[in-house]
Amino acid sequence: MTQPRLRKPLFGLLPWTERQTVAEALRTETVGGLVLLAAAVVALAWANSPWSEAYAALRDFHFGIPALGLDLSVGHWTADGLLAVFFLIAGIELKRELVVGELRTPATAALPVIAAVCGMAVPAALYVLTATAGGGSLDGWAVPMATDIAFALAVLAVISTHLPSALRAFLLTLAVVDDLGAIFVIAVFFTSDLNFWALGGAFAGLVVFYVLQRCRVRGWWWYAPLGIAIWALMYNSGVHATVAGVAMGLILRTIRDKGEKTTPAARVSHRLHPVSAGVAVPLFALFAAGVTVSGDALTSVFTDPEPLGVVIGLVAGKILGIFLGTYLAARFTRAELNPDLAWADVLGLATLAGIGFTVALLIGELAFPGGAGGEHIKAAVLVGSLIAAAFAAVLLRRRNRVYKRLWEEEERDDDADGIPDIYQTDATGSGR
Repeated sequence: MTQPRLRKPLFGLLPWTERQTVAEALRTETVGGLVLLAAAVVALAWANSPWSEAYAALRDFHFGIPALGLDLSVGHWTADGLLAVFFLIAGIELKRELVVGELRTPATAALPVIAAVCGMAVPAALYVLTATAGGGSLDGWAVPMATDIAFALAVLAVISTHLPSALRAFLLTLAVVDDLGAIFVIAVFFTSDLNFWALGGAFAGLVVFYVLQRCRVRGWWWYAPLGIAIWALMYNSGVHATVAGVAMGLILRTIRDKGEKTTPAARVSHRLHPVSAGVAVPLFALFAAGVTVSGDALTSVFTDPEPLGVVIGLVAGKILGIFLGTYLAARFTRAELNPDLAWADVLGLATLAGIGFTVALLIGELAFPGGAGGEHIKAAVLVGSLIAAAFAAVLLRRRNRVYKRLWEEEERDDDADGIPDIYQTDATGSGR
């Protein structure tokens, strides 16, 4: 007689080491999200103030090295240069998830991957349907695909929910897969005429980067100049320069050698994550979110097919895609929902994932460069993210008592040994 296969709890207790890693990542992202939120508010206020001309002049001011093809505006430096640091961190997080995290085995990867893919496909499909029905352009189909994890966690920090660590880890992993999808879209669909010499040079630089990692060469003086050269070559190749950051993040080693305290990926992430969260992304937001808010602009968000498609994709598309993807994973795999949670919790999380900011604004700039159309798309991203945040706040606040009880159970440490009691089964402190 065959034994029935055990069903794995969906959003159950995380392993202790994984939970520590997730907690550290989320703590950094939450702080960065609050800074990002402040930068977006400043951008909106500045762009709609009597000093709006100064804002536009600063954003459009050009500097750089023309001989190297790097004479860019301040806005482009933040989008193509500083965001490469953000995507470097995204590449490191993706590599960690693939090697030691939730994506390392098909069984654990199935849930976030299915949910993320559905959460990208449905918003894109809704945008296409809306734009087609209204006779608009299909160029912005990828804008509502990405979730901004930093902004989403900042909203969680503001509404003060005690979201269980497993749900937070799911949101983080979902955003990592989202970022991978966005990177693929940028690399494939938003690549201009290719300069194969520059692309070959960037590839050669990545090979050297890989060899240095394999040979265990240490020292920032090797990697910093090489990384800048790879970025510049990638920019001049016609492929979006942020792809260089992702590629280098994926090459960095994430498994410790014998006697090694931290991996190169962990060291780089530790040093650059504050730069990414506290400088690079907020500065990008400062020069990307400065949309002139007028009656006509706000009206266009709900009347023009392209911005309306972005709003519908972010709000309705993310909810339908992620919720249905999670339900299908629970229905057709061995996973079952944690008995302490309800599907209303998943619905709130899916709504929160509709906050698309950094990557959505970047893809919007690539799809609609300049002009009123680009400004309307930016306004749509902001409005859609605001609506998603408001809906998520209402849903998650209603479930806050449940979250608080689960959080208190996870954090309880009666013996004050620094490890929650839920991870200890006997006096020896052996974990589950």
